[in-house]
Amino acid sequence: MTWEEMRPLLEQGTVDTLYMVLWATVVTIVGGLPLGILLVLTDKGGLLQNRPVNKVVGAIVNIGRSLPFIILLIALIPFTTFVVGTFIGPTAMIVPLAVGAIPFFARLVETAIREVDHGLVEAVQSMGGSIPTIVRKVLLPQALPSLVAAVTTTVIVLIGYSAMAGAVGGEGLGSKAVTYGYQRFDTTFMLVTVVVLIAIVTIVQLVGDGVVRLLARRGRTA
Repeated sequence: MTWEEMRPLLEQGTVDTLYMVLWATVVTIVGGLPLGILLVLTDKGGLLQNRPVNKVVGAIVNIGRSLPFIILLIALIPFTTFVVGTFIGPTAMIVPLAVGAIPFFARLVETAIREVDHGLVEAVQSMGGSIPTIVRKVLLPQALPSLVAAVTTTVIVLIGYSAMAGAVGGEGLGSKAVTYGYQRFDTTFMLVTVVVLIAIVTIVQLVGDGVVRLLARRGRTA
């Protein structure tokens, strides 16, 4: 396959991959952030200590993290069809991508929140700060660099997931690699696809690391 033939395929595959990953990331943050915070608040010694709730939520997160994505992808076909109306295409793949990433991101959020100095929490409590105030004014701002790093890691994981989604009609670079590279024995196209994926991951990591460093510097000078 010549470059002129590969270029439109790679461009469309890249657009589809970025579309899936972007919206899956948004849904993952919306679902995983409160879940991670809840894990911290309901744990032993937490502001909303509730061991039964913590155990149930923790078990759900652990089960979600333990399922191989390709199996989850197939198992969610009925649910994806119910939500989107189809299980094929980039829009449909947002559903399993987000469902697979939410438990992963929730654990990263939990770890980031636990790193916050408990003394700051106690200080706000002593001044009569409510739990929502503590979360908004202390936990999230103090954990922001770690949360950005968590988002960066999650985006990279989603890029990998999106490539696997291509094997079952998810479009994107994974689908193009399977259809035009693997099935047609076009090694060159496969290699070019891999290079594009590596470039996307590298850019995401560099941007994420840059934001984390910027936030860390601002935190030190605040």
